[in-house]
Amino acid sequence: MKPSLQLKLTQHLALTPQLQQSIRLLQLSTLELEHELESFLSANPLLERDEEYSLPEAHLRESGVEQTAEQSQTDERADSSLAGDDSWLGEDGGYAGSSGSSGSFDDDDDSDYQDVQAATVSLREHLLAQLGLMTLSSRDSVLVRCLIEALDDDGYLTQSLDELADSMPPELEIEPEELQIALNHLQHLDPTGVGARSPVECLALQLEGLPVDPTRTLALEIVRQHLELLAHHDFPRLKKHTGCDDDELRAAHLLICSLNPRPGAQYASSDTRYVTPDVVVRKVRGQWAVNVNSDAFPRIRINSLYAQILSRQRGSGLASQLQEARWLIRNVQQRFDTILRVAQAIVERQRQFLDHGEVAMRPLVLREIADTLGLHESTISRVTTQKYMATPRGIYELKYFFGSHVSTDAGGACSATAIRALIKQMISAEEPTKPLSDSQISEVLGQQGIVVARRTIAKYREALNIPPVNLRKSL
Repeated sequence: MKPSLQLKLTQHLALTPQLQQSIRLLQLSTLELEHELESFLSANPLLERDEEYSLPEAHLRESGVEQTAEQSQTDERADSSLAGDDSWLGEDGGYAGSSGSSGSFDDDDDSDYQDVQAATVSLREHLLAQLGLMTLSSRDSVLVRCLIEALDDDGYLTQSLDELADSMPPELEIEPEELQIALNHLQHLDPTGVGARSPVECLALQLEGLPVDPTRTLALEIVRQHLELLAHHDFPRLKKHTGCDDDELRAAHLLICSLNPRPGAQYASSDTRYVTPDVVVRKVRGQWAVNVNSDAFPRIRINSLYAQILSRQRGSGLASQLQEARWLIRNVQQRFDTILRVAQAIVERQRQFLDHGEVAMRPLVLREIADTLGLHESTISRVTTQKYMATPRGIYELKYFFGSHVSTDAGGACSATAIRALIKQMISAEEPTKPLSDSQISEVLGQQGIVVARRTIAKYREALNIPPVNLRKSL
């Protein structure tokens, strides 16, 4: 066979390190991005924080709103200045990113106000403080302390007295009767109901601390003997067993509902986590405008001194780190540009939601946004996960604006979010004595042209944490 030469032209997609980094940064949340940048800053000496720059004007132009002098002053007071250089990379290699956080605190202040938390008193400390004021023998005081240590976060004693007595050192020779006396002392402390071994005992302790009257007596009887019937709203059987009428049962029911089944929960420490929105939506001149949140934008740049030294010294070992720093700054910029584009596309399609609320939410899928922006559907999924939008109606994850749809009689579509909002409105407006069943809700929606099966109504109702019709019925 005669040898021959052939010329072929092929294409292939290479996942370069820069592209890998861009994909990784895109899927990170704001908090995760901050941690990632901290690692880059500690590893690359060419990167540094920049505290004195503002967002690029491109973000203002892309929002579709022209800024006037008066409006610019208003925005400057609201969330810092949004004016900046046209280029994202200055002469010194610095990135023209976000301005400092809005507020009256100086960046030079050493105090970190976000880390300052109000000192809270734990349940254990609260009980021990009361124990110190009681006149008890040293042995009884020690036993009460042991019981306090055995309480859970809700204030319940989950172990039996026999188990606690067996866990004590044998040389102390502690009897369950002594622990019962110590438990009585504990149950007289504040909050009322602490030290209970069951919800029935917890509610009963709280009722026993109230003045004696017919309503309290009936409520105590219901709690001790018929609490399960009350939980199922089986009012006819309750009236039969207690011999009371509707008014008496209604008063006892309200009294029981006013009790606290978790007396120790108010002293439990709560780790509050704050969400920093990536974009901010506000209405300007009758139009919804989207801007990048300056507080979420990282403030990084290339160190100008190192950049000047490297420009005069070729072949330095820091040249690769300089390239990595430039990649990082570009990828961070691209990340927020993509988030801004996706947020703008969402706002354009969900204007009715911003104007009228959840009932006006339109159906939206990831593919619709992907086709509009010319991006892959997986990219839209990364952008909308753990990215948040601040609106006049609250802070929402971008994924919140996407949902399935239900067909209407008119040939249109209704968002599942809108249907859930309608269900919530209907249930909140129902008569307590005649609550709406799932079938009735389905019929009402059908009269409005929204065809939804009863099982779908039940699924949406459970997602809203709304109990079924029998548990919503009251006297």
